[in-house]
Amino acid sequence: MENNDLKHPLRAIAIGFLVLVALLIGYGAIRANWRKTHDNPTPKYIFLFIGDGMGNSHVCATESYLSWKKGKLGGEQLLFTQFPQLALASTYSADHQVTCSSAAATAFSSGVKTNNNYIGVDPDRNPTRPFSMDLHEQGYRVGIMSSVPINHATPAAFYAHSASRWGYYPITLELPASGYEFFAGPGFCEWTGADNDQMPTETYLASKGYPIAWGEKEFREKMKTEQHLIFCQENNRGKSADDYTIDYDSTWVSLGGMLELGLEYLGDKDPFFILCEGGEIDWCAHENSVYPMVQAIRRFDDAVRVAYDFYLAHPDETLIVVTADHETGGLAVGYNFDWQFSVQDWKKLEDRWIADGCTDTMPHAERLRWQQECGFGWTTNEHTGAPVPVYAVGKGAERFHGRIDNTDIPRLIQGKSITGR
Repeated sequence: MENNDLKHPLRAIAIGFLVLVALLIGYGAIRANWRKTHDNPTPKYIFLFIGDGMGNSHVCATESYLSWKKGKLGGEQLLFTQFPQLALASTYSADHQVTCSSAAATAFSSGVKTNNNYIGVDPDRNPTRPFSMDLHEQGYRVGIMSSVPINHATPAAFYAHSASRWGYYPITLELPASGYEFFAGPGFCEWTGADNDQMPTETYLASKGYPIAWGEKEFREKMKTEQHLIFCQENNRGKSADDYTIDYDSTWVSLGGMLELGLEYLGDKDPFFILCEGGEIDWCAHENSVYPMVQAIRRFDDAVRVAYDFYLAHPDETLIVVTADHETGGLAVGYNFDWQFSVQDWKKLEDRWIADGCTDTMPHAERLRWQQECGFGWTTNEHTGAPVPVYAVGKGAERFHGRIDNTDIPRLIQGKSITGR
């Protein structure tokens, strides 16, 4: 009996010890997972969406259209306006209250204000460093894509350095030095240089290890073997992509489609950063054309949805930020000088646009009068100094709130402190 009596407390101690060990192991695993998720403030997967020229009124107009299509006066929302975090960013450049795209893109790529028409350099023309370069050195794969040419201001600010955003061909020559894995867009401006006497862009890029895949079929063939790859729209082969048209080419792979290709190519094994620009929003606003601008924002929102589906599969590791480089056009949802509330006549707008075969051939002054009759006004065909919205969801999204500056965006994405916060 004495031996049995002795065994019971020893057994209890042993069991207690094993339980303690199990708890410590479990706690260690939980702590390690928590630290993996929280101690590194930079998300594993980062999407930065830029709706070029997309101000608050542009978003409002698009949601007004969506509501009208549902037979409602209001209430319909784009996907990105439903994100839980919202901030308002100032956009002035180093030398103008009203920024241009290159100065704004330099600000949110590097956190440095610069002069209008400068790209990837500070006001003294010293090269700036985009935060995507830092991420790339840390093992992030990088994808840069746009619905406008790849050497336009916004995508170029993440890899080029120039005192003139208009030097498209020299900007293109800087692309391979980035080391980024993936680029996508309609093509390139100045395909053979400004004087049409330089080495064709495709030849030069291929010689530097950046082959171009023309269209989805060629892309899928090359993605199996290429370490770096550029996707371009198939019908732009061998052509400069700088001829602006307000009409959307429905045969193109959409911005969302390009993002899907990018995600397929980059994969989710390694961390990544993706810059995705809806560039034709700005072009439509420069033309003061409401209906195609709304459709451009809808396509942009479709691309955001691709990222959001990825976020739903990786909610603790993904950050999505949606913003604009500036506002274009000074759009007003409401136009009337008779002390009466204007009515937004979407049917009249849509019917005229479709009847014209989805072209915008009417003279500018006539277009303005016609849109005013439909309840929309424009104050300029250039940029304005209005602050732009910033929407965010995912890991670190809570950092995006209140009034910020566009130079804060790269620091907030990486979880770094900003002055005065």
